[in-house]
Amino acid sequence: MIYFDNSATTPIYPEALDTYIKVSQAVIGNPSSLHKLGVTADQLLQQSRKQVADLLHVSSKEIYFTSGGTEGDNWVIKGTAIEKAAYGKHLITSSIEHPAVSKTMQQLEKLGFEVTVIPVDAQGVVSAEAVKNAIRPDTILVSLMAVNNEVGAIQPIKEVGNILEAYPTIHYHVDAVQGLTEFDAVIQHPRIDFLVLSAHKFRGPKGVGILYHKAGKRLAPLLTGGGQESGQRSTTENVPGIASTAKALRMALEDRTVAHQTEMQLKGMLIDFLTGYEDVRIFSTEQGAAHIICFAMKAVRGEVMVHAFANEDIILSTTSACSSKKGDVPATLEAMGVPSEWSKCAVRVSLSGENTQAEIERFKEVFHQLHTKFQKIQK
Repeated sequence: MIYFDNSATTPIYPEALDTYIKVSQAVIGNPSSLHKLGVTADQLLQQSRKQVADLLHVSSKEIYFTSGGTEGDNWVIKGTAIEKAAYGKHLITSSIEHPAVSKTMQQLEKLGFEVTVIPVDAQGVVSAEAVKNAIRPDTILVSLMAVNNEVGAIQPIKEVGNILEAYPTIHYHVDAVQGLTEFDAVIQHPRIDFLVLSAHKFRGPKGVGILYHKAGKRLAPLLTGGGQESGQRSTTENVPGIASTAKALRMALEDRTVAHQTEMQLKGMLIDFLTGYEDVRIFSTEQGAAHIICFAMKAVRGEVMVHAFANEDIILSTTSACSSKKGDVPATLEAMGVPSEWSKCAVRVSLSGENTQAEIERFKEVFHQLHTKFQKIQK
């Protein structure tokens, strides 16, 4: 099997899985318990928190563990709305955000908040200047993704951060779930107040997320209850998953330079190959994230292409795992102005550093066979 769906989820590192199994077996206590089993669990929890904080170059007091990217995004957006409603009810986002952000914004609109949605250009990139022009006296949040999950467009996180230096009371939230491989380029900026990661996107376990929550920035809890995570996120912590996540994050950041180079090389091979077909349109640019290539074959629906490749043991996807089963028009392509006759045909190849040139050659072979087959059907 050739796996080209790493934007949907990544296979867990064997070492991270081993950590998960060992901790599940050996550390059975609830970290909130006072007895020695609880103390042992809490020690491992705090050790993992410090490891994550050190890897992200922040304080361990600024790291909170969640169930994933969706919860992290919801927490920041709704938590900001609750905390800062008395100061303003205006929020800014873009037209290409993940549903965890866009649908949360829509929910808040029903509650009386006003949301400005910034459009993107034909490459799927938002304008930092447009964000600046949208800021009002009652703006309380700017929420942007670092890397788009559908086409890989890298957003101007630093440029927006520079603009927001002049607006210290506005919360700046970055959904970096797809951005870890571009870490140095897009998600390190001192103005970022909240940054969301999801472990299963960097070869960690599913069901664990990381929220960077800058010290001094107030955020209302999304989950209330027993007071875990310094009273900010109640529910018993997933200690095995968190320990496994810390291991996976360390390995992913150690691997990312080599992985990025591999992905860039393979992406270039794919783009060069696909460019040779007149009835194929490529929506990802070479300036985008190294691991994502989105394209379409004219008049062949995306789900048909996905199943055709799956029959050859090559796993890719339509543009978003979250919407693939619903048959929705890809939101990012729609925002980019791509006509529906093309966007409904879009598929996404998402790479990892584990992929090889031999796998790309096999993809090219199968693609050519399918192209010939579909051309005959259409005649």
